[in-house]
Amino acid sequence: MQSTMQDTPLSMAMLLRHGLDTYADSKVVTWLGESGRTSTYAEVGETAARLANALRRLGVGPGERAGTFQWNNAEHLAAYLGIPASGSVLHTLNIRLFPEQLAYTANHAEDKVLICDASIVPVLAKVLQEMKTVEHVLVVGGDADVREQLAGGSAQIHDFHEVVDAEEPTFAWDDKLDERSGASMCYTSGTTGNPKGVVYSHRSLFLHAMAGCMGSAFGISDRDRLLAIVPMFHASGWGMPFQGWLAGADLLMPDRFLQAEPLAKLIEQEKPTFSAAVPTVFNDLLRYVDEHKTDVSSLRTVVCGGAAVPLSLMKAWHERHNITLIQAWGMTETSPLAAIAHPPADAALDDWNWRSKTGRIFPAVECRVVSEDGVIQPNDGQAVGEFEVRGPWVTASYYQGDDPSKFSDDGWLRTGDVGFLDAKGFMQISDRSKDVIKSGGEWISSVDLENALMGHPDVMEAAVVAVPDERWSERPLASVVVRQGATVTADELREFLGSSVAKWQLPERWAFIESVPKTSVGKFDKKVIRARYAEGELEVVELESKLK
Repeated sequence: MQSTMQDTPLSMAMLLRHGLDTYADSKVVTWLGESGRTSTYAEVGETAARLANALRRLGVGPGERAGTFQWNNAEHLAAYLGIPASGSVLHTLNIRLFPEQLAYTANHAEDKVLICDASIVPVLAKVLQEMKTVEHVLVVGGDADVREQLAGGSAQIHDFHEVVDAEEPTFAWDDKLDERSGASMCYTSGTTGNPKGVVYSHRSLFLHAMAGCMGSAFGISDRDRLLAIVPMFHASGWGMPFQGWLAGADLLMPDRFLQAEPLAKLIEQEKPTFSAAVPTVFNDLLRYVDEHKTDVSSLRTVVCGGAAVPLSLMKAWHERHNITLIQAWGMTETSPLAAIAHPPADAALDDWNWRSKTGRIFPAVECRVVSEDGVIQPNDGQAVGEFEVRGPWVTASYYQGDDPSKFSDDGWLRTGDVGFLDAKGFMQISDRSKDVIKSGGEWISSVDLENALMGHPDVMEAAVVAVPDERWSERPLASVVVRQGATVTADELREFLGSSVAKWQLPERWAFIESVPKTSVGKFDKKVIRARYAEGELEVVELESKLK
C-alpha cells in the first residue's frame, strides 16, 4: 500500500519561506561591539532574494558553489538562506584554517563567488590568488582601499551592497528543489591531512533544524532570543541559524566580537535566552561576569560541545548564575547534532551524574559501539569501543570520495571517539581513539584526567596527552594553565587528582603553560603539545612515580 500523503520536498526554500511568511517581524541583531544593528526577518529575506539574483547574474547556477568568508552577521545569514534556497550550494569557508588549507578547500569545492567581510579581507588577500576557481569576490563593508587589497588577480572585486542592492527584491524560490541534492557544504578542520568536504542535503538540513527545535533537544520557539556564538563557518553553526529561523526566534549575531567582554555586554543589553558555544568561551565568560558583575539572568540554557564540558564549569554557572549548561556531542559529519545530555525523566534536572555524560542519542540517529576487532558491543554502560553512527543527517561519504576508511563496510560513520553506551541511549566518550593513553596494557582516559584537573579552583585549562615511557609504553603528561594570580605545584595537583582518580593513572610528568593550543574550531590541539614535548620545548616537572 502507498500512502496518501503529499510529497512536498523538504528544502531550504521551504524553510526560508516559512520564516518570511510566519515571522517577518522577528529580529536579527548584528553586534557592533557596544551596540547592535537590527534587521527584521523580512529585511534579511529581501537581502537573500537580491543576493540570489546577483549570484545568477555573476554566473552561479543551480548546483554551483558560492562561498562565504564571514563572521556571524545579518549578511551572512542572508547568504546562508538565499544561496541554498536558490538551488546553488553554500560553502562556508573556515576563516581560521591555515592559508594553504583555505586555498585547498575553495579549489576542491570549486567556488565561483566568495562573499567576504571587510574585517577579514587581509586574511583572504594572502590566499585569493591561489583560489583558481573564484571569479568574483563581494566585500561586505569597508571602502575602496579595503577592496584594493584583493586586486591584482583574475577575480573581480565588488562592493557587496552595491551589487546586491541593484537587484530585484524578490526571487522565484524553487518549490521543486530535489530535497536530496546538495544545499551546503562544510570542511573538517583538517587536523590530519587535507580538510575533507561534507555536503549537506536540503532534506538533511531541514530535518536537522526540526530536530534541534524539539523539547528533548534545544526546545527553541519564537519566544527565544538565540545568541549564535558558534561560528557559522563551523558545522553549520551547529544548525542554530536554521533552527532559529524555522522557529521564528530572534537571532543575536556577535560578528567578530567573540571575546568575553563584548559578549557580556551583548548579553546584558540584548538579553538572549539561549546560546551555544565550545566550553572555552563560557569558561572565559564566567570569569569576566564574576569579576564585573554582569547581568546574565536572561539566559536559561547554554549548550556546550566540541570538547568535553568540565563538571566544575557546569556547576559554577548553575550555582552562581542559575544558568543550565548542557553537554552535547556531534561532528561536522553529523550536521552536527547527534546527542545531548538532558537527564532522563526519572532523574532530577540538576543530577550531575547524568548531566556530565556526553549525551543521549538524538531521535533518527543510531549509534553502536564497536571493539578493536570489529565486534559490536552491548549497550550495557561498560563495554568500550569506537562509536559508529548513521542517520538522515549523518554523511555517508566525503566529497569526491575522500578517505573511505572513515566508513564501515555496512555504511556507518566511524567517529574516532571511544567510550560506552548504556541501555537508556546515553553515550560516554572516554577519549578520541588517537588520544587514549595505553599504559602497561591498560587504557587511561585523557578526558577524565582533564575534567578532574579542571575541577581544581586554580586551574583554568588542562590538556593531557600520551608520551613515551620506557617501562609502561605510554604515560600521561598533564599540561596545565593556572588561574591568573594563583600558585599551585605539580605535587598539589597530583594529590588533588588522587581523590577521584586511580593511583596508577596519576601523571608523573607536568608542564605549566600560558594557554592550551587550540584548533581552528576551538578544540584542544593535542598534536601541538605532543610535538612540543618531543622537541624538548616544554619545561616538564617530573615527579616520583607511584607505580610499582
